[in-house]
Amino acid sequence: MGVVSADRILIGMAGPLPRHLLPDSATVVDGALSIGGVPVNELAAEYGTPLFVYDEDHLRARCREAVAAWGPGVAYATKAFLCVAMARLAAEEGMHLDVATGGELHVARHAGVPGDRLVMHGNNKSPLELRLAIEAGVRRIVIDNFDELDRLEALEHPDPIDVLVRLTPGVEAHTHEFIATGQDDSKFGFTVSTGAADAAVDRVRHSPRFRFRGVHVHIGSQVFRLESFAEAARIVAGMVAHLSPEEVSIGGGLGVAYLEGETAPGMWEWATAVRDAFADAGVGARLTAEPGRSIVATAAITLYRVGAIKQIPGIRTYVAVDGGMSDNPRPVLYGSGYETFLPRAVDADRSRQVTVVGKHCESGDLLVRDGWVPEDLAVDDPLATPVTGAYGHSMGSNYNKITRPPVVFVADGASRLVVRRETYDDLLATDLG
Repeated sequence: MGVVSADRILIGMAGPLPRHLLPDSATVVDGALSIGGVPVNELAAEYGTPLFVYDEDHLRARCREAVAAWGPGVAYATKAFLCVAMARLAAEEGMHLDVATGGELHVARHAGVPGDRLVMHGNNKSPLELRLAIEAGVRRIVIDNFDELDRLEALEHPDPIDVLVRLTPGVEAHTHEFIATGQDDSKFGFTVSTGAADAAVDRVRHSPRFRFRGVHVHIGSQVFRLESFAEAARIVAGMVAHLSPEEVSIGGGLGVAYLEGETAPGMWEWATAVRDAFADAGVGARLTAEPGRSIVATAAITLYRVGAIKQIPGIRTYVAVDGGMSDNPRPVLYGSGYETFLPRAVDADRSRQVTVVGKHCESGDLLVRDGWVPEDLAVDDPLATPVTGAYGHSMGSNYNKITRPPVVFVADGASRLVVRRETYDDLLATDLG
């Protein structure tokens, strides 16, 4: 990613935004972008900015692809992006849902998703969250540690609980350290190399309070190397072959391209790599996965409006927009890179180098460190960042008491508001004074 940025600095410009970074239904007419048959600048005028715009057909296509590649039981990782409309859409397209908190469970149930199509995660599930999951009839609870086993055994419930045991295989995922989870030094799961994984599986299999359904592994997020997934699969296969598990979940983590010049494996390539590794090991369990980012990331763009342009000769040009780290914290947390472009001029060369920053009281509040836009960028222009469908809305905050943006789904020439913009009164809803 850094190489791409350095090359651009040497060249002094970037070409038009690569189309593969836009949602499936994106079209350009007279230079201006439409998604789902709706002109993007009209969406900015109707709903205001910042604004998350999702291509509904893109979402549905990726869900169907996941079901085709992995089979029944593949679960959408709701932490990537969750609202009632998204939960319903994923369920309608045949996916199960992976939830990691009582809040995510509540939203999924409110959307009408039955408990037997939910998988419950979390490295520190509270007794209340466990109770809610059991009462909802959650299909699988993924056990993460021995203390959780104690908590579950202490809960009164008439029937054995269906569980998967989460293993930590000791695999380097080659991603940012904050989103790597498969290495031995991790807060997640039972470590294979220490014997904890064997002990956990043995305890579950011999407890009358549980039904051992299989194992789960997740090596990290934004992973591009299929060999990392295959290595994890080989380690897990070697451990569980004699247990005849009903199910093995490889988790999620498939990476997506965010920048010009980046490429990522597809859903079918991912599924094939994992399936081949298990087949070579002679494990016949049902394989499944929990894709999240790869379902929703490229389905959306975020629209902002330019409020100020500050040019410092010989240093840089700052472009301040009306959002920031409160609607996309990934650049601040992980140093993540994004493209930027003007929806009114998608095909224009981007010859002006800028740093896109937000309106928060932080020097580090940046969205795009090395962005490129057309020379005629002006105050009041709508400006967009693509590939923001994952971990933007879901990780949003009210820092500086900023109200969180709305979400619209677009399809067939129409838009629908699925999450309204917060109001200032919403900021006081839980404040008791």
